[in-house]
Amino acid sequence: MTDLSSLRDADADAARSFLTTIGAEELVAAIRETSDEDLLSVVGREVIRPVAVEVILSRLHEYAVPERLALLHGVVRFDLQRRGRLLERHGLELRGGEILARPDIGADEPVDVVLTTNVVRFLRLVSGERNAGLEYLAGTLDIQGDAALALGLGGIFRVPGTHHVAVDPTELDPVAIATVLGTVPLGHLRKVMSSGFRPVVLSEIFRRLPDYLNERKARDVDLTVGFRLLGNPTGEIERYVVRVHHGAVSVDAGIEGEQRDATITCQGYDYLRLATGHLSPVIGVLKGQLKVRGDKGKALQLSSILDIPTAR
Repeated sequence: MTDLSSLRDADADAARSFLTTIGAEELVAAIRETSDEDLLSVVGREVIRPVAVEVILSRLHEYAVPERLALLHGVVRFDLQRRGRLLERHGLELRGGEILARPDIGADEPVDVVLTTNVVRFLRLVSGERNAGLEYLAGTLDIQGDAALALGLGGIFRVPGTHHVAVDPTELDPVAIATVLGTVPLGHLRKVMSSGFRPVVLSEIFRRLPDYLNERKARDVDLTVGFRLLGNPTGEIERYVVRVHHGAVSVDAGIEGEQRDATITCQGYDYLRLATGHLSPVIGVLKGQLKVRGDKGKALQLSSILDIPTAR
């Protein structure tokens, strides 16, 4: 197994030579096998960091999934920081299957999205270890601009030696979301749920909702509860309908005016808190965060038959 320890005392030229000649799969594996502390002590060095980031970005196509890479078009800028201080900027131009590294990209150049994070997290993201969606939700990765492009980029990396995607940022585990939300300020959650990441989070939460139905509790339950989610920057109200019938549950897009036992209206970020156990349905109703039209008992019954994901 190749490791990165040889870079500990290397100069810029030696680092460039090492990083350009090592096999792409070996490089990804070496990053994965190196602890955060060691990555920072090796690649975080002022003399090594700019070279390492430039070379790694220039080699992304070597360990990307071609079919996914072909779907991406646009310019991405990485702003790498340490303790809030900008260290450097790097750019990528994606041309439907091709990647052009732009190490000299300027702050005023037009780009489609800017990703801001630290060097170690950058390396974890581009080696396919971290989920860009979860990092954004946690506030450890900032996305300004086209969130869909950022998430698409985060989902092109393959597991070393295979053609399988390492991490798909659009597949979000509700338990992982629940864990992240335990430390996220409400202001940041509002920001995330006002971005292009919003439909990804909501679609995943509702798609996985049937997985959390307690079949024993739901055996004799028959109810239909609608959700009206506010706060979409487009002004659109997102509608979903959850139906429970004798131990089975289905989730569909809601239609305005259809018959339901109850309809819950809330902000998108409050629904996310509700669906991950960070907002009690009773408290939400009492505080006016959840507004219920129709049978409040049916609305509360829905929450009682769902085993809400909890933080690890």
